[in-house]
Amino acid sequence: GGINAVAGGGTLLTFPALCAVLMRLHGGDADVAKVWANGTSTVALFPASLTALWGFRREFALYAHWARKLVVPSLVGGTLGATLVTQMPERIFAALVPWLILVAASLFALQPLIARRLGIGKPHEAPHGATVGGVLLFQFLVGVYGGYFGAGIGILMLSALAMMGLADIHAMNGLKSLLGSCINGSAVAIFIASGKVEWRLAGAMAVAACVGAYGAARVSRRLPRPLVRWFVIVVGFALAAYYFARG
Repeated sequence: GGINAVAGGGTLLTFPALCAVLMRLHGGDADVAKVWANGTSTVALFPASLTALWGFRREFALYAHWARKLVVPSLVGGTLGATLVTQMPERIFAALVPWLILVAASLFALQPLIARRLGIGKPHEAPHGATVGGVLLFQFLVGVYGGYFGAGIGILMLSALAMMGLADIHAMNGLKSLLGSCINGSAVAIFIASGKVEWRLAGAMAVAACVGAYGAARVSRRLPRPLVRWFVIVVGFALAAYYFARG
């Protein structure tokens, strides 16, 4: 919860931990365990995204008017992505897991470079109609990916917001928390309806994630963000290598 609020990438930690436990609960079936781990992780981290939004509420007010444009594609994309996970055979998702983790870890590692290239944190001209349309489409695709797996959507959304001309990084984090809540909220509804959530684990994880998210959001300016970032990056690439080796 704290890592998601400050730097993103919490799914890279919760997903493999859940896979390890759910393998035991589902008779050693790795493919089924990965689908259940994805659903359980999404449900467990969803309340924390709302907590993080509350922590950034003052900064969020600066860009609240952009939410009206981006909420709908986030909801629709998240619903579609989660539906794909629950309707496709488990082996397809299991085969994609190492690639999804690798992409998410790479995006996270390249976040500073992407931020500089896109001018995140630097004001620029307000977008024209075509740019706004492109960002709406991009946000929809982020929603699909977020509903399907989710790790790494933070940097994708920050990139889209930078294209819109937003500059205040703390306000952008607040808006990112809202949009992430929309994506994950749609996915949560699908995962719950399809029965792909292990509630014995999700409940305790949700409480812990909320505490971590709220605390981290409040003290985010004083936390050693580079240390947190590199911890997540190392874990992400290690997990990708692990799943590739097993696959």
